[in-house]
Amino acid sequence: MLQQSWTEQSQLTVFHLVQPVEGGVARVVTDLVRAQTSEGLRTVVACPQGGTLASDAAEAGARVHTWPAVRAPGPHLPGEVVTAARLVRQSRPHVVHAHSAKAGLAGRLALRGRVPTVFQPHAWSFEAVRGREAALALAWERYAARWASRTLCVSETERRTGEQAGIAARWSVIRNGVDLGHFRPGEGADRAGLPLLSGVPAGAPLVVCVGRLCRQKGQDVLLRAWRRVAVPGARLVLVGDGPDGERLRADAPPGVLFAGASRDTRPWFHAADVVVLPSRWEGMALAPLEAMACGTPVVLTDVGGARESLPPGQEAHCLVPPEDPAALATALTALLRDPGLRASLGRAARAHTRSARDVRESAAAVSDLYRELLSLPRPMTRKRTER
Repeated sequence: MLQQSWTEQSQLTVFHLVQPVEGGVARVVTDLVRAQTSEGLRTVVACPQGGTLASDAAEAGARVHTWPAVRAPGPHLPGEVVTAARLVRQSRPHVVHAHSAKAGLAGRLALRGRVPTVFQPHAWSFEAVRGREAALALAWERYAARWASRTLCVSETERRTGEQAGIAARWSVIRNGVDLGHFRPGEGADRAGLPLLSGVPAGAPLVVCVGRLCRQKGQDVLLRAWRRVAVPGARLVLVGDGPDGERLRADAPPGVLFAGASRDTRPWFHAADVVVLPSRWEGMALAPLEAMACGTPVVLTDVGGARESLPPGQEAHCLVPPEDPAALATALTALLRDPGLRASLGRAARAHTRSARDVRESAAAVSDLYRELLSLPRPMTRKRTER
């Protein structure tokens, strides 16, 4: 029995069920694995092949199993559920941590509360779709909340969105953190190592957007805004790849460069005068936190986690409504024209991020959550809210 298996081990074992395998979710899982392994926990990761997660998690100390799952629900779901249940039985974890909507769907169906389960949405599935799909996704999240010992949000905004949508979960909020040892200010010649910029004049204003090229990240809105940015010689670089790449390249105005996916985005944060993320929805995006830790000011759309990412008082300069190219262009133009303001915002952003967004503290809080769940009597199905 699953309940018997996890009580027989002394070393706390965490099973991370993950889909997708790249981008912010993969980085969050890898950071958790690294911190948990160094803390003495046994970590297991089950994820699809491809992307960066499997190799990065193994390097960080996890035992990695292949879980053949696609991003969207569909006819493969029954097999994905069966495989997830089998991998959990083999791994005998104390806690299962399901990351993102698809892993949360398959994991909760596979376990139905028989093992303490943390579900981390990494932005809500019903925000990603429309019409009947959105209604079905929301209905599922409302129903499946009973099978999560805790629903872990990365921002208060993400929690409020779920609560206001009628999801009666047992909530915890642990904000995202970043590796402050890696993401730190650069030291001169920040553009020299980026071949894509070899033909760009040294003093040209540079805006960088890091994120998967997809509807969520809003690069299509950014391209419409870029046509309104009235700063001579300015360049925009989109760092990332994804399903919208071909269409975005075809629609790009002059002055836009495409860097493709990057294993290490730090050089781009060092090179940028401003980092922008025009998302339509988020939980709490990592790229702005990483940019601010490097001392680079950001412009964000006012979606989940954005206000909580910024230092107090920066909203007027750095926050714009989503789906508003004119407001986005105005904010970018103002920062590109004012080096003094950029420097001031960058210093404050660096200090704020380094004081409040250390990934080690975030990971320690997650480990504390696991231990709290294991100290509770079973079954853990009573609805309770934590603030």
